[in-house]
Amino acid sequence: MMRTRIQNATIVNEGKRFVGTVTLEDDKILSIIPSTEQAKALPPTDRVIDAEGLYLIPGVIDDHVHFREPGLTHKADIATESRAAAAGGVTSYMDMPNVVPQTTTLEALDDKFRLAAEKSLVNYSFFFGATHTNTGMLEQLDPHKVCGVKLFMGSSTGNMLVDREDALRAIFSRSPLLIMTHCEDSSIISANLKSFRERYGDDPDVKYHPAIRNEEACFRSTELAVKLARETGARLHVAHVSTARELSLFSRGPLFDETTERMKTVTAEACIAHLFYTDADYARLGTRIKCNPAIKSGADRAALRQALTDGRIDVIGTDHAPHLPAEKEGGCMKAVSGMPMVQFSLVTMLRLSDEGVLPVERVVDLMCHAPARLFQIKGRGFLREGAQADLVLLRPSCPWTLRREDILSRCGWSPLEGETFNWSVEQTYCNGHLVYNHGHIDTDVCGRQLTFDRCPIH
Repeated sequence: MMRTRIQNATIVNEGKRFVGTVTLEDDKILSIIPSTEQAKALPPTDRVIDAEGLYLIPGVIDDHVHFREPGLTHKADIATESRAAAAGGVTSYMDMPNVVPQTTTLEALDDKFRLAAEKSLVNYSFFFGATHTNTGMLEQLDPHKVCGVKLFMGSSTGNMLVDREDALRAIFSRSPLLIMTHCEDSSIISANLKSFRERYGDDPDVKYHPAIRNEEACFRSTELAVKLARETGARLHVAHVSTARELSLFSRGPLFDETTERMKTVTAEACIAHLFYTDADYARLGTRIKCNPAIKSGADRAALRQALTDGRIDVIGTDHAPHLPAEKEGGCMKAVSGMPMVQFSLVTMLRLSDEGVLPVERVVDLMCHAPARLFQIKGRGFLREGAQADLVLLRPSCPWTLRREDILSRCGWSPLEGETFNWSVEQTYCNGHLVYNHGHIDTDVCGRQLTFDRCPIH
């Protein structure tokens, strides 16, 4: 038995902020004692960490990453990207199915879990990818093991685009799990692209990316997803909402209503890129910030930021996509979409907090509590006695500037290079194990498979 005491920390958890002491026993949280109750006897410990001046929060749960394994490991793999996650305070992630082979069979899904058990330094789960042809497999998914079903209603890799309404309705009707959608209308995008190619050639400049993958494409697809969810009773989670107009499709208020003890059935995710950048940044950063859906206007960003506090946005994800620099060369067509974000998502959101966009307590809610609630993750996402000891120590008011040598993702770059942040991740604990400590990564212990405390939806 190993006990660790973290004392004098400013604890941010479940909407509260207070100074106190947290004691870990092996992989669990043994006790949480506010400083106002320090007269209580503290349990004996093997290690004491004085965290005066530091903040202690639950580990971040990223519901949207692309770690690229299997098949795309020339640019990243589970080992490299879980290192980056740990350094950024991310203790759990949910990985997407567009790898090689795609995670669209039960065998491929099992293979990914085996890989992660051997290589992932933090906790993990994997989405099952829905296609036109694998609907019959959905009912075989284990709701206690699999985080959700990923449905590409827009941009996709290989044959994962599902755009026939009969197939979509079958998926919404039969999925036993939450459905996470990428919503962009492919027909609108194709028509826009044809028009821009006629004017600007086969590979239009990236500045036209938000006009090709425009507001209308996003709204129409999201509107359809919400309609299907309402009609079938499916639980819908719309990934990377990027426009103000889409926000009209989501309800305000808390993710979980304490009075009725009911969860929202239609929820929305915002990603770091759409909260941090606007289309004006294409002139400065070019294809480094090319992603799908496209980064759009300042008005869209302002609306997304407002929705962080009124409840229309429920969860923050990264859509972490570690492409190689050479793959980002070109314009709207040749440059691949996506950027690495998992290592710096927490400090970026805390920078927005410093700028008055939202309080630190809401950052913790969106990045830690809400993903745990939404996916019904067992024993994680909160600082509670008896919960898994996934937690992060942060130092505030400690300005530092991101350099290329700080980046742990295999791709070796970030659009955030040169940005200055006021918060730094000092330590990350995963299942009570100190996986990240002031720049040092301990690779001796792997993370664990996430489990889910829920029943099938249909």
